[in-house]
Amino acid sequence: MLGYRFTKYLAHKDLSDTTFDQLFNVFNELLIITGGDVSEALSWLTNIDKQYNITDGKYGMGDFIEDLKNKGFISDKTPDGSFEITAKTEQNIRKNALEEIFGKLKKSGKGEHKTNFTGLGEEPGTDRRNYEFGDLLHQISMTDSLRNAQVNHGLGDFMLTEDDLEVVESEYKTQTSTVLMIDISHSMILYGEDRITPAKKVAMALAELITKKYKKDTLDIIVFGNDAWQIQIKDLPYLQVGPYHTNTIAGLELAMDLLRRRKNKNKQIFMITDGKPTCMKQGIKYYKNSFGLDPKILNKTLNLGAQCRRLGIPITTFMIASDPYLQEFVKEFTTVNNGNAYYSSLQGLGNLVFEDYKRNRKKRY
Repeated sequence: MLGYRFTKYLAHKDLSDTTFDQLFNVFNELLIITGGDVSEALSWLTNIDKQYNITDGKYGMGDFIEDLKNKGFISDKTPDGSFEITAKTEQNIRKNALEEIFGKLKKSGKGEHKTNFTGLGEEPGTDRRNYEFGDLLHQISMTDSLRNAQVNHGLGDFMLTEDDLEVVESEYKTQTSTVLMIDISHSMILYGEDRITPAKKVAMALAELITKKYKKDTLDIIVFGNDAWQIQIKDLPYLQVGPYHTNTIAGLELAMDLLRRRKNKNKQIFMITDGKPTCMKQGIKYYKNSFGLDPKILNKTLNLGAQCRRLGIPITTFMIASDPYLQEFVKEFTTVNNGNAYYSSLQGLGNLVFEDYKRNRKKRY
């Protein structure tokens, strides 16, 4: 018997699908850069296509735009007939950001972090102990208990006593409340470097991670310039830098207010910034000084860092700038808060945020 002879299977390639995927990947990137402006993104994409010949005579940009509409990624049902992205696209952008930044993330159980504390918890652990009054019936390991009874009393006169019972330890689950602060001051796009786009990607990836993997955790997102305000996860693709100074104080005050409402014991603040605090509000007026570290602004910022420490709220600062005097500020701020600080390049920002988030979830503040 000669058996079966197998040949290499070559899947049928649909040129339009391949071209759509290529265009769609670039289109998603352009949406983040343009703050969700579909028309501007398509205009850029058309120029890119003209330069690099992504499409050909069989599938053009008009076909791509029509497919975007048919697949539900964009809509022209606006009052003025202009294009806008849909909720499906917003979620797709967050998903892509998660895969790009946290691509090596592995699935693990139910996706909730375990603490070092054992007792009457939610998830069965691996530790065993003797039965104690008050333990629930479902905690008893029947296999181990029966084995103990055979060893202690023999098979001939089998009996099961309280001393034979073993209980499976359960592990408590932690819930973590995180506030992510994103600097949207003008310096985030100065000096020919786009710093806001990587920051947005990190925020979207973190949001997708928490909503999909750590569903019991909470994430609040704050942007801060001259003032600070909270934004929703769905607003992230549209986020843009403004002509603002850096009011770190307003951001910290809002973050503390949001965390004060959370009932979780584990609370933390992540702050992504590229500069020093240069602004604070006094009544209805702004006090600003962009030249060096102003003691008035600095002392107020440090006081808030110390206050967070007393409340058990660690602050992790991701400084995407390398100026020596900025590093001194971050070092002093981190010391008074007893938090963490990273001087990150834009390329490594996502991995640092992810690793610190995982590490902080293992703590019990």
